[in-house]
Amino acid sequence: MKQGNIMKYNEKCTSQSDKHGPLLIIITTIAACIVMGAVDAVIRPGYIVKSAVKAVLFIGLPLICKIINKDTSPFSYLRPNLRGILLSLALGAAVFAMILGSYFALRGVFDFSGVTKSLESDVGVTKDNFIFVAAYISLVNSFLEELFFRGFAFLALCRFVSRRAAYIYSSAAFALYHIAIMIGWFTPVVFIPVMVGLIAGGVIFNYIDEKNGSIYSSWLIHMGANFAINTIGFILFAIS
Repeated sequence: MKQGNIMKYNEKCTSQSDKHGPLLIIITTIAACIVMGAVDAVIRPGYIVKSAVKAVLFIGLPLICKIINKDTSPFSYLRPNLRGILLSLALGAAVFAMILGSYFALRGVFDFSGVTKSLESDVGVTKDNFIFVAAYISLVNSFLEELFFRGFAFLALCRFVSRRAAYIYSSAAFALYHIAIMIGWFTPVVFIPVMVGLIAGGVIFNYIDEKNGSIYSSWLIHMGANFAINTIGFILFAIS
């Protein structure tokens, strides 16, 4: 990528005069999170159906917003930054090691058995289909979330509001979205630090994407985290 393009996609968040842009992004993000919350916590369909609904929402809604207002589009942040990608690969490996190490350090202290029970009863994820689900979560699901929460709810939102507001909104939305998914997974003692970690992770992902002007940076780190979580899933499901 040429230097001019790098500078273009590394621009700081700026505010524009269009008052409808941020409202469109915020309403759309909240609506998608509410629908997915209902799907995860109330309707509880099979994993394939849930994934299809999520893909339609997380790709379709930004596309509709782009038609209404092109400045709300997150798709301009799909251009890779080679230097950013190499750094993100290293960070993804570090996150993988940190999460896996934390699990081995804490598994004698906290009970993680609720994770597999919740996955089996609420989502239909079992030992037999876990490999397929794990691959989807690591590669596809992580991309959808980065496109939506970083490309749409942060980088696109940054075109209209202050950086601080965009950071807070995107990180909070990312964490709150996961509440319905993780109901029953952990005890409150574990759940609270997990939520704090999600908010912190959202802030870090936002920062990295802002610097590199691309969601590929956070996607690679997100994949590292998901690979670690799925490795833990292999252990919990006792897959050999």
